[in-house]
Amino acid sequence: MTSADGIWHQIFDYADYGELLVLVRNSLVAGAVLGLVGGLAGVFVIMRDLPFAVHGISELSFAGASAALLLGANVVAGSIAGSLLAAGVIGVLGTRARDRNSVIGILMPFGLGLGVLFLALYKGRAANKFGLLTGQIVAVDTPQLTWLLATSGVVLVALAVMWRPLTFAGADPDVAEARGVPVRGLSIAFMLVLGLAVALSVQVVGALLVLSLLVTPAAAAARVTASPVLLPALSVLFAVVSIEGGILLALGSSIPISPYVTTISFAVYLGCRVVGGYRTRRWGAGRPAPRPA
Repeated sequence: MTSADGIWHQIFDYADYGELLVLVRNSLVAGAVLGLVGGLAGVFVIMRDLPFAVHGISELSFAGASAALLLGANVVAGSIAGSLLAAGVIGVLGTRARDRNSVIGILMPFGLGLGVLFLALYKGRAANKFGLLTGQIVAVDTPQLTWLLATSGVVLVALAVMWRPLTFAGADPDVAEARGVPVRGLSIAFMLVLGLAVALSVQVVGALLVLSLLVTPAAAAARVTASPVLLPALSVLFAVVSIEGGILLALGSSIPISPYVTTISFAVYLGCRVVGGYRTRRWGAGRPAPRPA
């Protein structure tokens, strides 16, 4: 076997695939739920220009999960605690975009440094360390799935309650505030909800690549539609396809899940960008094209 064959065998190896599929049943359920949460939350991440915030929150989520791993505590709870702490700080201190980016730029290296420290002190399995950064497909056991489903329910209910005022505030915050919408309080509340969504996503795709679930699907959907109904629907569809496809592909290899999820997500974005560009050129020949969000 050549070195190229060996590499290909690591990336795609479907021997005993049927037997292995049973091992990721919980992960597939978790993936579907995370796709729903990530796709819906991602709409507002794009609308409110918060991709950098997602990355900043993920670093503190990583630090919280690493601390929990070191102390033998619940890793999901540690991840959520770190995410909420970061989201709260960003929400309170980063009311303006410039302030927010500065706060995030300070939090990111601090969170990553703490996470590296905790992992360096942890003497357990190396796979547990690596999984926090790049994701794991068979690590979602029943208790963890229960945590994930319960927290996802909280996120979905909160998004449903805030959907209309968030959309209004995102489109025109000055007018929304003039009409009595609590723009600042709503912004902080959404940051906390986003923190929960990030903590959930870190459990499967890892801290380093969480943007592929909370940003890329919504950005792809925004390239092809500005419909307030179709945009979140496509965002959820793209997120679910990316994570479920990544899980199923990673199962047949020795490679972590995250490269598959990110590759599918990026391919979807490229496809949507091509379609969006074609539609813009086509409409440009006559009347103006509907502008994507």
